[in-house]
Amino acid sequence: MTGLGWFASIIVGGLAGWLAEKFMNREHNLMLNVFMGIVGAMLFNAVLVFIFGSTLGGWIGQLFVGFVGACVLIAAINMFRSRA
Repeated sequence: MTGLGWFASIIVGGLAGWLAEKFMNREHNLMLNVFMGIVGAMLFNAVLVFIFGSTLGGWIGQLFVGFVGACVLIAAINMFRSRA
């Protein structure tokens, strides 16, 4: 996560994953929420840098990026689970 240390990234990633879990009406454990928040933020940051040349900074910006990225990951996981 851009501009945050590793400890802050875990906290913001966990919060973003939890918010995405509630928004998408799913139930996951804490570790999966943290994973989805951090990985979602990494993926969506890459997309933002590729398209716009920069990303959102600070806690709030990275919370938003992690939330959107985690929602995309949850939707992708649900799509693959429904096909299996």
